[in-house]
Amino acid sequence: MWKDYSSGFIKNNKASSLSIMAAALIAALFLSFLCTLFYNFWMDETARIILEDGDWDGRITGEISELQLSTIKSFANVEKAVINNALSGAKGTVVDIYFYNRRVAYQDMPLIAERLGLEENAVSYNTLLLSQYLIHDPNAKQPPMLLSLYLVVLVLVSFSLILIIHNSFAVSMNARIHQFGIFSSIGATPGQIRFCLMQEAAILSLVPILAGWLLGIALSFGVMKAANLLVSQLPQRDNMLLQFYYHPAIFAVTILASLFTVLFSAWLPAIKLSRMTPLEAIRNAGGLQLKKKKKSRLLALLFGMEGELAGNALKAQKKALRTSTLSLTLSFFGFSIMMNFFSLSTLSTQYTYFEKYQNVWDIMVTLKDTEIENFGLTEKLREIRGIQDCVVYQKAMAKVHIPDSWQSDELAALGGPAVLAGQAASGATDAATAKEAGAWLAEAPIVILDDDAFRAYCKEIGITPRLDGTIILNQIWDSLHSNFRHRIYVPYVKEAQDTVTLLNAKQESDQAEIPVLAYTQTVPVLKEEYDNYTLVQFMPLSLWEKTADHLGGAEEDTYIRILSENRTDPAGMAALEQEVSRLISPDYDMVSENRIQDKITNDLMIQGYQLILGGLCVMLAFIGIANVFSYTLGFLHQRKREFAQYLSVGLTPGGIRKMFCIEALVIALRPLLITLPLTAAFIVFAVRASYLNLSEFLPVAPVAPIAVFSLAILGFVALAYYIGGKKILRCSMAEALRNDTLA
Repeated sequence: MWKDYSSGFIKNNKASSLSIMAAALIAALFLSFLCTLFYNFWMDETARIILEDGDWDGRITGEISELQLSTIKSFANVEKAVINNALSGAKGTVVDIYFYNRRVAYQDMPLIAERLGLEENAVSYNTLLLSQYLIHDPNAKQPPMLLSLYLVVLVLVSFSLILIIHNSFAVSMNARIHQFGIFSSIGATPGQIRFCLMQEAAILSLVPILAGWLLGIALSFGVMKAANLLVSQLPQRDNMLLQFYYHPAIFAVTILASLFTVLFSAWLPAIKLSRMTPLEAIRNAGGLQLKKKKKSRLLALLFGMEGELAGNALKAQKKALRTSTLSLTLSFFGFSIMMNFFSLSTLSTQYTYFEKYQNVWDIMVTLKDTEIENFGLTEKLREIRGIQDCVVYQKAMAKVHIPDSWQSDELAALGGPAVLAGQAASGATDAATAKEAGAWLAEAPIVILDDDAFRAYCKEIGITPRLDGTIILNQIWDSLHSNFRHRIYVPYVKEAQDTVTLLNAKQESDQAEIPVLAYTQTVPVLKEEYDNYTLVQFMPLSLWEKTADHLGGAEEDTYIRILSENRTDPAGMAALEQEVSRLISPDYDMVSENRIQDKITNDLMIQGYQLILGGLCVMLAFIGIANVFSYTLGFLHQRKREFAQYLSVGLTPGGIRKMFCIEALVIALRPLLITLPLTAAFIVFAVRASYLNLSEFLPVAPVAPIAVFSLAILGFVALAYYIGGKKILRCSMAEALRNDTLA
C-alpha cells in the first residue's frame, strides 16, 4: 500500500507534506530549545547554590562528640558526615550530612536528631539545593517551586505542539476521507489504513525532527550568549556568566518527546479516520462545511458578499484554527502585560529609588562586622579628591514609652497610634497591654552619626551644634488620609520634653536618659528608609560611646555615605569608588555600591527579564503563526473545490483574493481585539494600585513595542494566506472539480 499509494500521495501533494514536515520541525526545535535551555538554567542555578551554600543535604548543630559523629555515619543512607569548622563555634559543632538518596532527607534528619538526643531545631536543610531535585519540605507552606514551574511550562508547550501537528495531520487526512472510503470498500482494513498513515508520518517527520533538534541546540546556545553579553556589562560578572552544558540524556528526551509528539498527533486523526464506515467516507464530499448556517452580519456589512463568504469559511475552520487563535491571544496578552508591567515597574523604581536618592548618595560602603567607634579612617576619607561630602553612621535599636499625655494633638485627634497602625505602633505584647500601662511602647531606631556629620546636621536644621543629646524625628504617617506613595505626616509627640528615656531593646530594665536637642521633620541626607510608626533618634558618636553599654542593640555593620563632586560621570564615579576601596579594604571587610552602576545594572536586569519573557511570548506567537501556516499550506485539497464552485457561479479571482484578505485580517485582529480591553483594564488597575496618575504612565507606555508585535502577527498571518492563496489561484479549477490529487 505504501509503494502504490503513500509515496505517490507525498510526491503529488507537496504542500500537505511540507505542512507536516514544518510542524514536525517546529515541534522538535521548540522541544530541543526548551529542554536544552531548561537543563542549562538548572545546571547554572545548582552550581550557584553549591558555590554559595555548599553541596550538603542536611545539617546538625549542637554539642556533638566523636561517638555521636560515628553514630551519624552509621545510618545506612548517610554517605558522609563532615564537621564544618568554619561554622562551628559558640553555638556548638556543625556537622554537614550527605545522603546517598536525597529524597528521604526530610525523613532521615529528624531520626538522626532523635538518635543523638537533640531537639528538632538543631536540624537544618539545604532547602534550595534539594528543591533543585524536586525534593520539598513536606511541612513548608511555600516550598521553592521555580523548577516545577519550568516543568509545567515545558508540558504546556509540548501540549500546544501536539495540537499544531495534530491539525496538520488532520487537514491532510481529512482531505483523503473519500479516497480511504474507496480503499475500505475494496478490502483495506482499518489497521492497514492506520499503519499506512503512521508510516507516512514517520517518513515525513524523521529528517525534520533531527534538523529541529540541531536548530534547538543552536538557538539555546545563542540565548546563553546573549545573556552573557548582558551580564558582561555588570561589575560582578565573573560569578554570573553562564556556562553552556549538554547531556546525552537531553538528546534522548528531545528525540523521544518529538517522536511521541509527532506520532501521537498523527495517531489521533488516523484512528478517527480508520473508524469511519466505507459508506460515510465515500459520501464525504470534502471542502468546508458548516453544521449550522449563521450569517456574518458585521463582515457582510463591511465587505459585502466576500465578507459573508469569508465569515462562513472562518466558522467552518474554527476548530482547525482554535490553537492559532488561543496562541496568538495568549502571546499578545502576555507580551502587552509584560511590557506594561516593566514600564510601570521602571517608573515606580525611578520615583521611589533613583530620583529619590539622586542627590542623597553616589557611593555607599558597608563595613562588615565593624562598630562605628572602631573605624578610624573618617578624616582620610574626607581628604580624598573628588568627595564632596562623607558621612559615617551605624544603626541601633531601642524602645521608648510614649504616654498619652506626650502624644501630639494632631495624633490624638486621629485616634492615636492604635488607629493609624494598631499593633505595628506598639512594642508591647499586645495593644491592650500597652494601653493599660498608660503609654505606647514604641520602637526607637537610633542612627549614630560621626561627630562632624552630626554637627553639620545640627546646622542644617538650624540649631547650635552640640554633641551631648539626641535629635528626634517627630513624625508619624497619617495612613488614614494618604497612601504610601504620597505620604502625609503629622507630629508624633509634643515638643515639650527636654529629655527622653530610651530602653534597651532586649532588656527594658536597662535604660538611659538622654537630652533632646531638637524635634524635627527633616532627616539627614542618608540612604535610609524609616519605619512609619517609630520615633527615630539621631545621635552623635560621642554620646553613643557613653550610652552604648546601657542601650546596646547596635547592628553589626557600619555604613559610609559618599557624595561625589562629579555626579554624572560613570568613569569618574568608578575611579572614585576604587580610590575609596584602596583606602579601606586593607583594614576592613567592605562592600561598596555605585549609584550610577546600580542604575546600569537595574536597566540590564530589566532588559534580561524582557529578553526571556519576551522570548516566551514570541514563542507562543510563533506557535500560533505556525498553526496558521500549517493550515494554509495544507488546506489546498479541501478548498480548491470550494473556490472552483465560487468561480463557476461568477466570483472573480479578485473576489477570492478579497476573501483571503478578510480571513487573514479577522484571524490576526481577533486576538488583538480580545486582548486590548483586558490590557487596558490591567493598566488602570496597576496604575491605581501603584498610586500613580494615568497621566504619569502614558508618556512611558510601551506603545511602539506592542505596535511592532501586533504588526508582526498581522504580517505573518497575511504571508501565510498569501502563500496559500497564490497556490490555489494557480490551480486549474476544472481539474480541481474532478481530480483528487494536486500536483
